[in-house]
Amino acid sequence: QVQLVESGGGLVQPGGSLRLACAASGFTSGFTLDYYNVGWFRQAPGQTREGVSCLMSSDGSTVYADSVKGRFTISIDNANNTVYLQMNSLKPEDTAVYYCAADHRDYSGTYFLYYGMDSWGKGTLVTVSS
Repeated sequence: QVQLVESGGGLVQPGGSLRLACAASGFTSGFTLDYYNVGWFRQAPGQTREGVSCLMSSDGSTVYADSVKGRFTISIDNANNTVYLQMNSLKPEDTAVYYCAADHRDYSGTYFLYYGMDSWGKGTLVTVSS
């Protein structure tokens, strides 16, 4: 499976911004990051996992959870094998461990948001608090 390492988490005040990064490596032989669908998921304290955003390799389309739409942006830098999540206008309810994920299967973005993906990072903690 793809190895994913998140970074960029930390403490931020409400209304602030953070950019998370996910470095990808260990791809299946013959594949590169651009062959993979990628996504960000989060799990808040005491809550179940929530799909935040996915980016589809086929056409670059994106899907977002309603809770973050208009505030978060997922992007990918294939040259550097890195996935980003730009988070703006952060709210206390955004506090969670954020996980990067990847999957080569040709399912929809909404499918991945709900069911998750095959490869996961260990997560990075984002705390939004004043």
